[in-house]
Amino acid sequence: MANFNTHLFIASAAGIGAGLVAANVHLIAYSDMPWLIFLATLGGLLPDIDASNSRPVKLLFNVLAFMGIAAMLHKFKDSYAPYPLLLVLAGTYLFIRYGMFALFNALTVHRGVFHSVLAALFFALLMTCISYRFLHWDALHAWLNGIFIGLGFIVHLLLDELYSVDLSNSRIKSSFGTALKLFNYSNMTASALMTLCTMTLYWVAPSPAPLVKVWQGAQWNNYLTPLSFLKSYPWPSELITTAKPDKSLKCK
Repeated sequence: MANFNTHLFIASAAGIGAGLVAANVHLIAYSDMPWLIFLATLGGLLPDIDASNSRPVKLLFNVLAFMGIAAMLHKFKDSYAPYPLLLVLAGTYLFIRYGMFALFNALTVHRGVFHSVLAALFFALLMTCISYRFLHWDALHAWLNGIFIGLGFIVHLLLDELYSVDLSNSRIKSSFGTALKLFNYSNMTASALMTLCTMTLYWVAPSPAPLVKVWQGAQWNNYLTPLSFLKSYPWPSELITTAKPDKSLKCK
């Protein structure tokens, strides 16, 4: 299995590559790239949230805990005196960071349902819904956010499978097939629950029509040759020149 730094680097590289292609065909603006690369990197770390001692799951629950603190502060800042409010905020942090963290670890198994294509669809749709319903992004950019989360997620699964093949000893490790799978075959209850959640998120998500329209109108012909790709990228004009034949050379 690839380590944290490898997943971080490869997911970032995949996000950069996908962002360059998308910007080159005018599917996104170049200004959108940093955010989408960040999401692809985040997606590349998400599958390991079911590993109890992994950095991603600890980071996730720390973020959730601080989000809970922010929500409680917004709701009760005018209802409690400073000291009782401080106790409420501390209790919220401890409950999420340690209580919910322990419950999550007890209910999940590493390389279970979170290491599957179904989970990639779930998190992609979850990001789409969060972007559209809570962050108030337009439908097009909400779907792009979800797609880049899903991209990083799939890259993580592929990388885990590649690390399951030992090329030096020409053998396949026992972990092969446990990362990139459609769903968790050994726990149908968890798979059914995630399927239900994924279908619900798709129902809540905005219409993909804006994404389909932009996708169909993207200038894919700009990417047919390496030269057209380089010319369409915003390099300084003096770096990209078109070679012209030397008229002094004549065939004899």
